[in-house]
Amino acid sequence: MADNDSKTPLKIDDNLLQTLGLGSLPQSEKSGLLKHIYETLEMRVGMRLADQMSNEQLDEFEQYFNAQDDAGAFKWLETNFPNYKDIVAEEFEKLKAEVFQSAPQILAASQQALPTDQQ
Repeated sequence: MADNDSKTPLKIDDNLLQTLGLGSLPQSEKSGLLKHIYETLEMRVGMRLADQMSNEQLDEFEQYFNAQDDAGAFKWLETNFPNYKDIVAEEFEKLKAEVFQSAPQILAASQQALPTDQQ
């Protein structure tokens, strides 16, 4: 079984797209897709964590979110949900598998969007 070092940050970058078979996308589409992957991961992790939080914990965490205090939010998560990095890793693996499965359709849509003189 692979050793998931929780100290290694997730890499949502061009190398990820290469791994998923999307390295040939135009840079403008890569940027949009990377942003979408990040936002989707953030939403899914948030939903899973929220399902485990009491109303009081939700209120506490929301204060960090509303204040845009990322450092405070991460510290709060580490204190209240020491396994949150495992949840992030699980959701990241699921999302990568979904994107990998969709790679042929993503590439086909990208090719169709090109002007005819570039095909």
